[in-house]
Amino acid sequence: MTPIRLLSSNVMARVAALLVLAAPTTASAQGLIDFLWGGSSDWGGGRQNVSFSPRYTPGQIIVSFGDRRLYHITGRGRATSYPIAVPREQSRWQGTTRVTMKRENPSWRPTGEMLRENPRLPRWVPGGHPMNPLGVRALYLGSSTYRIHGTDAPWTIGKAVSKGCIRMYNEDVLDLYPRIRVGTRVTVTWQRFNTSTMASTYYNDTPSFQPTYQKRARPAKPKRRVLRNLPRTPRKPVTSPAVASEKVKPAATKTAAVEPSKHAKKDTKPAAKTSTSKIAEDAMKAAASAKKAAEDARKAADRAIKAAAEAKKKAAAAKATGDTQETNPAKSAAL
Repeated sequence: MTPIRLLSSNVMARVAALLVLAAPTTASAQGLIDFLWGGSSDWGGGRQNVSFSPRYTPGQIIVSFGDRRLYHITGRGRATSYPIAVPREQSRWQGTTRVTMKRENPSWRPTGEMLRENPRLPRWVPGGHPMNPLGVRALYLGSSTYRIHGTDAPWTIGKAVSKGCIRMYNEDVLDLYPRIRVGTRVTVTWQRFNTSTMASTYYNDTPSFQPTYQKRARPAKPKRRVLRNLPRTPRKPVTSPAVASEKVKPAATKTAAVEPSKHAKKDTKPAAKTSTSKIAEDAMKAAASAKKAAEDARKAADRAIKAAAEAKKKAAAAKATGDTQETNPAKSAAL
């Protein structure tokens, strides 16, 4: 029996004694305690690391009312098992839900059914109060009134005493609480599971065990590194040395590697460039010759036109002279 459980038992014993002194009768005080917690002086088993069905994914919670255990799946084929108090026969239920809320030192309100069953119950109990049946932590299940919670009555664990909630030792719910996130899938069933206790070192999370766990989980990593470092198949050699040097050289010399490529392109087509230049030069010379011939022809045509004009002028002058001689016979005779 752990010191925490002994302390809880002593606290509850003192609370019960105070209730007995404050209440009108011993029977009424004891009835209220029995209603809230129930159970007997027998205690349930402790927390264990067990093998579990590998069909459940890590992170899920499986609540087995048949086993009176809560299983938190920590890995494929393994789980942490916690003892719980299960619902009494008239409060049985099962199904699949999710964690919708988490609370530390939660307050408690009795349901309408509880108040009808026992009108002497308080309407609200703050968190941390000795008469609060939710203990130090609570995981709220869906939109229902059911919770996974701790308890200040550890003697009820392992018994069918609750009104539908799942009770755990306070130290167990403190261990489970930080491992569970809102939205975690929770399966509640009366099915029983075949489990076997496993070596605690297999689930030990201490630094001394961690290197061993990592070594077992890394057999394939060296092979992957060897495969990454294998030489690659050589590529087909490129024809242009300039292109090859550009691929091999680092980025800093990439500009210098481009220059030979330009010269290589000029050297690969010298004949075509010379032939084109020669044809262009010949065409230009032919055009200049044609232009010069046209200029000479134009000048010759101008000279011909000028000579024709002069001949015409001379002919007109000669004709005018002849006409004068014919119209002046006296002058002609004198001559």
